[in-house]
Amino acid sequence: MAEELSAATSYTEDDFYCPVCQEVLKTPVRTAACQHVFCRKCFLTAMRESGIHCPLCRGNVTRRERACPERALDLENIMRKFSGSCRCCAKQIKFYRMRHHYKSCKKYQDEYGVSAIIPNFQISQDSVGNSNRSETSTSDNTETYQENTSSSGHPTFKCPLCQESNFTRQRLLDHCNSNHLFQIVPVTCPICVSLPWGDPSQITRNFVSHLNQRHQFDYGEFVNLQLDEETQYQTAVEESFQVNI
Repeated sequence: MAEELSAATSYTEDDFYCPVCQEVLKTPVRTAACQHVFCRKCFLTAMRESGIHCPLCRGNVTRRERACPERALDLENIMRKFSGSCRCCAKQIKFYRMRHHYKSCKKYQDEYGVSAIIPNFQISQDSVGNSNRSETSTSDNTETYQENTSSSGHPTFKCPLCQESNFTRQRLLDHCNSNHLFQIVPVTCPICVSLPWGDPSQITRNFVSHLNQRHQFDYGEFVNLQLDEETQYQTAVEESFQVNI
């Protein structure tokens, strides 16, 4: 028992988060040479892109590890015994239960969104065909929320709280802060829906707070909006390995 406690106290809360997806580790695996830990899925995805390098430090990874990485069972056991703070509500949750907690944490859902229909919904192009959703396609719904393009080339949106239209992202942000700051009504974010990975069934409980936290910039300035989410992720991984450290 003393040895377990000593091992646990050598970790910090950051050690339980994957450096690739920035979420609490899911099925953690550890590289042999550099001892870095990742979610198994994140590690295998990175291996498909980088070939032989650790996703964090670019250290060498053996062929066997690339095919079958070693589970970090010691870390899994510690995650079952110790708690950390939810990033949104600060509630203390066992690390191995943290991802499950996010599904019911209202503050987390206010910031990152929550499905109105599918409890375990995650933003994904694969979910477009779910039978519980409207038969209207994602592209059709996108046109509903993203109206036109302004003279500056930026898309314009309709305010879901008052239905006033023709707002650019910044003007919508200013409008809502001026006119709807204390109006808390579950609505669909028109900016999120307009993105390639957006989904019209995703509901934001506090729209103005969501705007201020998630839409202080135009996504099109940083990513290619013609690519789907999986392609964006793969591109980011590839580019990360081209950076000189």
